Amino acid sequence: MNFVRENSADFLLKNRIWIDICTMSDYIIENELKEKGYKLIAGVDEAGRGPLAGPVFAAAVILPDGLVDIGLNDSKKLSEKKREQLFDVITQNAIAYSIVSVDEKVIDEINILEATMQAMREAINNLEITPDFCIVDGNRLPKSNVLEQYVIKGDSLSVSIAAASILAKVSRDRYLKELDEKYPEYQFAKHKGYGTKLHYEMIEKYGISPVHRRSFLKKLLK
Repeated sequence: MNFVRENSADFLLKNRIWIDICTMSDYIIENELKEKGYKLIAGVDEAGRGPLAGPVFAAAVILPDGLVDIGLNDSKKLSEKKREQLFDVITQNAIAYSIVSVDEKVIDEINILEATMQAMREAINNLEITPDFCIVDGNRLPKSNVLEQYVIKGDSLSVSIAAASILAKVSRDRYLKELDEKYPEYQFAKHKGYGTKLHYEMIEKYGISPVHRRSFLKKLLK
């Protein structure tokens, strides 16, 4: 594989990080699809369905053959530092990738499931290179213009989905840090918008902010 490296130390660090998070999974999904003649396979995943605030993010990524046989963990199993470092490795080496968000207002209008499907669909359609096939984490398809297959727990079975998981998760976490600067009283950088005790305490103290998902907080609106 060819890493984009600023210097040798940086290259070695990223290479160690990549190897450090490898798993024993065989990631046979990509191999089986390639045996059937599909060459450009996109993995698709989301981040942020459950939080009380902010957008839901989705990412689609097409990896080169040299990376398909190297395992990646689901982003939720990695430390924030490793996710950040892998984000750079993935984006520097991907054939194509796309990251999309659908904000809290749309989530409230159409519900979180439909908003997630919209984000995934846009992520696929926004790829600069059209994939031959998409493998999507979960149990529902976004119905893009590309052949699709959903894979339950796909982020632990497909390296492409695992890579998409990292892109979506890191992008969302970065956005929540921006919200933390805009609304410091809610401490978004700490809980990332999830329904933690701290988050509920801040909502009770300061009320519902413009970036909260009102459909998730109906009891507090009564």
